[in-house]
Amino acid sequence: MPPLDATLRLLRKASGLSVAELATAIPRAGIDTVNAWLKGETLPGRDQIDALARAFGVPAGALLAELAQTLDPARTRGEHQLLAAYRALSPRQQGALLEVARGLAAGAPKGESPSRPTPRRRKPA
Repeated sequence: MPPLDATLRLLRKASGLSVAELATAIPRAGIDTVNAWLKGETLPGRDQIDALARAFGVPAGALLAELAQTLDPARTRGEHQLLAAYRALSPRQQGALLEVARGLAAGAPKGESPSRPTPRRRKPA
């Protein structure tokens, strides 16, 4: 599932609406606000999601599912970026990446994040 901003860009293009036309259809949203949503810089509110769904002719639930995924508190920004990069890979590349990640995780000391290198101690001179 693409991020909310990508979904909004696709729906805007498919609907043929300009940014200005879309901004006019959304309460409390100007062109700058709509552009920020399309770039993924900010997120629309509940009322704005409903208006976006009406403007695009799609169920609000589809956009809310995207929003919920974007706001998943269990995932950090880095995890969202990693997932997006993973989804862009071929199945073969995904398998290779998973092998590397599992190897890194298996080699990490317990309780320590595999992404943080273990500090090396200096030998006495």
